[in-house]
Amino acid sequence: MTTHTQPQLLFVEGETSTGSMELFPSVWSAAENLSASSSHLRHEAIDQLEEMGAPRLSPLIAYLFATRLTDEDLSLRARVVESLGNVLNPDDKGNSAPDKVRSHLVNHLSQIRQRTVYSILQVAAERPDLKFLITRLLNICPYAGNHLASILADRSCALEVRKLAALFIGEVGFLDAIPTLKRLKNRLDSRQTGQGAMPFAPPSMANETELLPEISQALVLLSSP
Repeated sequence: MTTHTQPQLLFVEGETSTGSMELFPSVWSAAENLSASSSHLRHEAIDQLEEMGAPRLSPLIAYLFATRLTDEDLSLRARVVESLGNVLNPDDKGNSAPDKVRSHLVNHLSQIRQRTVYSILQVAAERPDLKFLITRLLNICPYAGNHLASILADRSCALEVRKLAALFIGEVGFLDAIPTLKRLKNRLDSRQTGQGAMPFAPPSMANETELLPEISQALVLLSSP
């Protein structure tokens, strides 16, 4: 009779947060539903996986959660941000997630593209309470500063999202975004001066100057020692 053993890569154990291998079948079933077409099933999958502590204990589940940062369901996306942010923090007993989990998660987050950064900013607009965790996630990606600068300068992006892009540039400390901040500030300063002489300027142009406080604050933070 052939004896089947469970793969050892799903959960990792050590002097950190640890899990139970008997959860393996339930984890697989829930993990499959993370990519279900039904938003309800995806939420249920997160419920089940978080109840088992799987995102914190499994490199694979942490990675699968990270792939949902662009989920079409904004509330689910927010739950993923919260879960991943918590994986990067010690648990309530002071234990860190296993090294393999953190390294898999960091490796994925370090390569996120502009679309993912935009999706995370949309979460920030909806859930200001997640600001600290979002800062941690963005800080992992060395290209996030460039992505945020591009979003900030893109007039087709929602104004609230552009404000948040400036905010996180300053909060995280992306020095490579300084040239974009200065160019945009100079342009908007000139526009604001011009609007004083032309009160008939279109509202869409006037609204863009609302970015100035966030841009100015980001520049202050980036110039601080």
